[in-house]
Amino acid sequence: MSTTNSSRGRPRRLVADRRNTQNQRTTGGSGSGRKPPSGRSAAPKRRTRGRRRQRRSLLGRIVAFFVGLVWAVFWRATAVLVLLVALATGYVYIQLPALEDAADARVRGSVTFLDEDGDVFARRGSQFGGIVRAEDAPQLAHAVVATEDRRFYWHPGVDPIGIFSAMAINMREGRSPFDGHGGSSIAQQVAKLMCLGVEYDPATWENEAAYEADCRRTTLWRKVQEVPWALALTARYGRDGVLTVYLNRAYFGNGAYGASAAMEGYFGTPPSEASPQQAAMMAGLLTAPSRYAPTGNLERSQGRASVVLGLMNRAGYLTDAELEQARANPATLGEAAQTERGGYFADWVMSEGPDFLTGETTEDVVIRTTFDPEIQAAAEAAIEEVFASSVREGSEAQAAIVIMSPDGAVRAMVGGRDTRAAGVFNRASQAMRQPGSSFKPFIYAAALDQGWRYDDLIYDGPLTIDVPGSGPYSPENYSREFYGEVMLVDALRSSLNTAAVRLSETVGREEVFRVAQGFGIETDPALGPAIALGVSEVSLIDMVGAYAGILNQGARVMPYGVEELRLSGDSSPMFAHEAETGTQVISPQAAGQLVYMMSRVIENGTGQRARFDGWQIAGKTGTTNSARDAWFIGFTADYVAGVWMGYDDNTPLNGVTGGGLPADIWRIAMQDVHQDLDPRPLPMIRPEDMPRPQPLPQPGTGGRPDLGDQILMEVLQQVISDLEGR
Repeated sequence: MSTTNSSRGRPRRLVADRRNTQNQRTTGGSGSGRKPPSGRSAAPKRRTRGRRRQRRSLLGRIVAFFVGLVWAVFWRATAVLVLLVALATGYVYIQLPALEDAADARVRGSVTFLDEDGDVFARRGSQFGGIVRAEDAPQLAHAVVATEDRRFYWHPGVDPIGIFSAMAINMREGRSPFDGHGGSSIAQQVAKLMCLGVEYDPATWENEAAYEADCRRTTLWRKVQEVPWALALTARYGRDGVLTVYLNRAYFGNGAYGASAAMEGYFGTPPSEASPQQAAMMAGLLTAPSRYAPTGNLERSQGRASVVLGLMNRAGYLTDAELEQARANPATLGEAAQTERGGYFADWVMSEGPDFLTGETTEDVVIRTTFDPEIQAAAEAAIEEVFASSVREGSEAQAAIVIMSPDGAVRAMVGGRDTRAAGVFNRASQAMRQPGSSFKPFIYAAALDQGWRYDDLIYDGPLTIDVPGSGPYSPENYSREFYGEVMLVDALRSSLNTAAVRLSETVGREEVFRVAQGFGIETDPALGPAIALGVSEVSLIDMVGAYAGILNQGARVMPYGVEELRLSGDSSPMFAHEAETGTQVISPQAAGQLVYMMSRVIENGTGQRARFDGWQIAGKTGTTNSARDAWFIGFTADYVAGVWMGYDDNTPLNGVTGGGLPADIWRIAMQDVHQDLDPRPLPMIRPEDMPRPQPLPQPGTGGRPDLGDQILMEVLQQVISDLEGR
């Protein structure tokens, strides 16, 4: 074979024989062990790399497609969302009221109570002191921004950083993202305060509390709704306007809605004059108004204010020197708040007045009352002193006291041992308890009105009355002894039970019912003869009013607390109390004898611990079966007062009777009340001015024996005396 290319004249390239190529690939070559030339494996590798590049290119195109698809969906969805938010924001914007109208939108009005001198002593309802603008109260505005929304002046109404931070904290603490910290901006909080435009409807909501609770619910949908509201509020009012609405709508505790009412109530100053300490305390209330209210726990409120002062310093609103000075001189309550008392009295007036002008008023109402803060202070101090000195630690016993003028004007009221409480159970007006022996004066009043005398005799001895359906009724004296023939004055002085029941049965239960009800004590005739021992339930204020009727020469007295009621801003009252003569229940002569008999209770009877020098005092003790209730009710010529003591769950008192601790409370309070008064005599008879027109009644009866029987009785008594003298 020629090695020369015949056509071109060039040498021909030598090519190896390919017969064993396959074997070489599979066996690794011939026995010589030589590797095949490298050029023979390059082509397959290039083909593999090519296939890989093709696969990568396909995957890239797929990823790119989906990324593009997601991006297309995302920006379109974002555009739609932005459009929807813009439309919702615009809709809310045009619905928003003027700034002044947005600032005060209370569901209820307020009730302001004035004492007898015209000074404010209590408030109820939703207090609102007028609009305060953020720019006019810079310290307060700074404190609120530093506490509630430190990026307030940087975001458009919604703070994404704050929201996501709050969600992270909630999840870190084991709660759902929307349970706990809200991360709401001030604008969002204003949206909540405005209830997202939903107005209160009595037909829809059980009460205002339920409405407000629903407004403040935090759900995902609510958070979404807050966004356009916050944006619209910021756009409509500006940042200072939003802050103004917040300062006027926020609840600051103690019934105060808005900074003006709160500043006046706590410090007696307007918001424009707030110090950094006061502003910090106000801002601290927003987290938990009831918990941090300075009227409830001043020390706790000051501690919270110190934290807020630190936030104000960090936000640049206070220098380090100002921070140190403010913390060294924490805010304290104003004089009016420090001396605020009369919560039970205000609650009682609210319950007695017409709902549309008290509990459910939509107006701001001002009520001038009969309340006397000095007498109230004496009543509170008396209860506090006795419980501190004479009641064992840990006891849950309660006490109540009412003091009124003889015409029924209530001057002071304490409804429990927590003397400064308000909005709680009022034992002076709401508790219905058995009066025990303090009911007995009405039995003697009925007898005296029928013609009996204070010195007539009644038999105190064993007595059994058959009560249909109940069987025999046999009352006993507290001492478990009987004393035979006793004068009415002595029976009342010693609070003898059998004598009282016998007298009640003699004059007639119906007459006793008439007299008690005439004086304002409702009784149940079905109670039978036990009515004489005070088993029907009655309130303390009604008992005090009934005793005032005895002092008022037997004419009924109606307890009252309102002198005048008017709408705020009006000069003429809608209502004014008019003095009127009560119905004559018993004759003035009978009342004069009864007052004398009740004075003996204080002089040398069961109520001696109520006595204080220089004053004529009349009253009556009362202790129910098993000592579940202990009473003392009494009066001077100037004031009538009643004290009740017992347990809310009817647990028996341990060693307490009406003549004990209740009489002590009465004496301490009334001695203080009378210290600047000149003593006046009680309207009572003098025994020397009442000679007996006829003989004493026959022993054991209510009749009047003839002179012969009286002489025979006197002879027998002389014989017995002579025999005993031997």
